Amino acid sequence: MRVAEETLNLDPRPRPGEVGASRHAVLLLAVGVLAVACSRGSAQQAGPRLALSSCRVEGIEYQTLCGTYEVFEDRAAKQGRKIPLRVVVVPALAASADPDPLVLLAGGPGQAATEVTILKAVDRIHRSRDILLVDQRGTGASGALRCAPDPEGTRLAEKFDDAFREEDFKKCLAGYDADPRLYTTPIAMEDLDEVREALGYQKLNLWGVSYGTRAALVYLRQYPERVRTVVLDGVAPMNLYLPLYMPRDGQRALDLLFAHCEKDTHCAQAFPELRKRVEVLLEQMAQAPVKVSVQHPLTGVPEELSLSRLAFLQMVFGQLYSPEIATLVPLMLDRATKGEWAPFIALSQGVSGGMSDTISHGMFFSVICAEDAPFIDSEAITREAKGTWFGEQVVRNLLEPCKVWPRGSVPEGYRDPVSSSVPTLLLSGELDPVTPPSWGEEAKKTLSNSLHVVVPGVGHNTVVLGCIQSLMADFVKSGTLEGLKPGCGADLTRPPFFTSFAGPVP
Repeated sequence: MRVAEETLNLDPRPRPGEVGASRHAVLLLAVGVLAVACSRGSAQQAGPRLALSSCRVEGIEYQTLCGTYEVFEDRAAKQGRKIPLRVVVVPALAASADPDPLVLLAGGPGQAATEVTILKAVDRIHRSRDILLVDQRGTGASGALRCAPDPEGTRLAEKFDDAFREEDFKKCLAGYDADPRLYTTPIAMEDLDEVREALGYQKLNLWGVSYGTRAALVYLRQYPERVRTVVLDGVAPMNLYLPLYMPRDGQRALDLLFAHCEKDTHCAQAFPELRKRVEVLLEQMAQAPVKVSVQHPLTGVPEELSLSRLAFLQMVFGQLYSPEIATLVPLMLDRATKGEWAPFIALSQGVSGGMSDTISHGMFFSVICAEDAPFIDSEAITREAKGTWFGEQVVRNLLEPCKVWPRGSVPEGYRDPVSSSVPTLLLSGELDPVTPPSWGEEAKKTLSNSLHVVVPGVGHNTVVLGCIQSLMADFVKSGTLEGLKPGCGADLTRPPFFTSFAGPVP
């Protein structure tokens, strides 16, 4: 069963403006940075209680400090099994740094903060502030609840199978030395605040990305006095229940893609009546799955599979996250309507493979089954999926594992909107298929000191843009929304569509 394509996920692939990590380090710099960090921490009111040592972290080119901080898995009982949380601090470049760090809350649910390679986007903030990365419990090196849907070597027939296999999830559960009920967002935010205290920081600047925006809002509600500023990129407010709204929001993104193709002379000429042809294909697939014979994109081995309508649409959904990838979607759909499936299989393999590698799926279900599924009923699924290509089954399939997954609890009123006057910058991509701008507007209603910036031509997560990086830096530096110039990317448009595999028309 496919799950990764539908998560509130930060796309791990390189994007424009990102720079690959270099692995050089100078011993003198390491000693110097460590000394600065230690003296910085000792100046805090409480003093640090978490020892950090020099280390290297893949994807981070700067000298970093790493440590492990143990918390009780059952925080309420304060006894029993413990979770070693991986903690990484990227010390500020300035000798006299600002006291409150920028904290990345990663997406998913299920991504590890220390494995998200986008820190180049906050270089300006890093000049004067530490960057704090804590792998949330159940992710990365913090007791990851792995449950890979596509183990290495999986055949295409299994990868594109949309069936729920209960035994697979039970096998994952049996292999854990963990209680999956205790990996919810509120508990994880208690962990984060304990790490904050252990490091001696008095306040945090929260940077939530995708699902991380939910985590940031939860932390803000639980510890309002500990938050200086909040940046929410790809906003998932408390009334966004995963995966309830995916058919509606995904359809909006797909409709925008077709509309933009129809308005683009080259795209419209290359793929005439594309929407109608895809509708015909979907009607055929609703009657019976398509038999597909292709070479595996990675191994080149010929394979045959039966491709269902649902599996096809789930893969298309994942391809809409990034406008750069979506430039290939009209071409891929055109070929599929003509019975040529190799482009679709190759594109799907690349997208879903990258996402699956970065997600702890067990943690994903620990969050979804406790925090979302109890608030979703059959009537709501029917209502939100009505009139969409993606339909009800996309939602129902993603909720199937919750039938066997141990369900944690959340505090009363957990899904109520978060109200706060802490300065908050809300960022939305116009083309986002999972957290479109409407959700940013929802969050803004109860965040009285907030600014919502919608960036045209951008999909899920906006930080890839230089103007957004500058906006974030100015905001975190000043600690206020006053004087910010939010006209970022006003002249941006979707990247040009590929009309052939040679690329867009010059």
